[in-house]
Amino acid sequence: MGSLHLDASLAKTPSVVSVVSAHAPSPEEVQAEAGRLFGPLSKLGWSMNECLLYAPLTLQINRLKKETDAVVLAHSYQTPDIMYGIADFVGDSYELSKKAMESPASTIVFCGVRFMAETAKIMNPQKTVLLPAPDAGCSLSESITADDVRLLKRENPGCPVVVYVNTSAEVKAESDVCCTSANALKIIQALPDNKIVFIPDEFMTKNLQKLTDKQLVGWGGRCIVHERFGKDQVLAVREQFPGVKILAHTECPPDVIGQVDLAGGTGDMIRYMKSSDAKTFMLVTECGLGDRMRAELPEKRVVGTCNLCPYMKKNNLLNVLQVLQSARPEQVVDIPEPVRIKAHAALQRMFELSK
Repeated sequence: MGSLHLDASLAKTPSVVSVVSAHAPSPEEVQAEAGRLFGPLSKLGWSMNECLLYAPLTLQINRLKKETDAVVLAHSYQTPDIMYGIADFVGDSYELSKKAMESPASTIVFCGVRFMAETAKIMNPQKTVLLPAPDAGCSLSESITADDVRLLKRENPGCPVVVYVNTSAEVKAESDVCCTSANALKIIQALPDNKIVFIPDEFMTKNLQKLTDKQLVGWGGRCIVHERFGKDQVLAVREQFPGVKILAHTECPPDVIGQVDLAGGTGDMIRYMKSSDAKTFMLVTECGLGDRMRAELPEKRVVGTCNLCPYMKKNNLLNVLQVLQSARPEQVVDIPEPVRIKAHAALQRMFELSK
């Protein structure tokens, strides 16, 4: 199979067989669903037989979505079976936050990590938000607490706090405005202050500091995916593939960012690939985005290395099916209302400043 992080044995385990038999679709339905999956997944090396293994699960999940009035949001770092089998919307955290607000569905199933599901709940308090993998955390989110932010505010009195969206609801509630990798610089420049607390990503702060005259007070958080990329990897790919366009996430170390053609978020990378005349690209980010681009832009070539996010990959078809059938308490995202209100204000200000 083309994507090494996928496990084709998933649909052959006893747990899956028992789940599938509960609402067994007809052979004709399975065949049709496998054909639908084969369209995008064949571009990633999937065979029709592999699609036939997954088809009973995706059929049941898509049926349950309708029965439970649920919408499935999937980050671009998810596996292809989720992105092309069951997701109603695929995108980055900013795009998915907007889709969560726009969707009329009463239930949101978030195939991503906890801070993303929390953001959806902050913006949609009246909706049920489910996280199939409740232990899907984030090294950046877990690098800082609300107490840490309060300490930073005491140490930097009067300075506005800009917090990256990859943070918990409690941390967002202690900030003045949120940002994403795509709009961070715009948010910083829009604030009238000359000194700004920007947290928690250490590398993003350093990368942004080179683009603004304002003083940024940072934190020591790092993404376990992006911190592992190095300058030598980028230079080796550029030497091996003349004319390659190298696109990197701004969570990468500064020596990597200094060697690339674009630094931004996943949405920025997708837009660049779609509009560029180049045919060969390196995506310095999580492997899921490379899978997505290979499926959606088969005429373009993705080369070089990628790193897997162990948290993102905790989501799978089995726990999505389970959460739709009967969500466990820890899979239901709940935020205390005082925290939600303050976090919502920080997110709302982001939307206003990034227009």
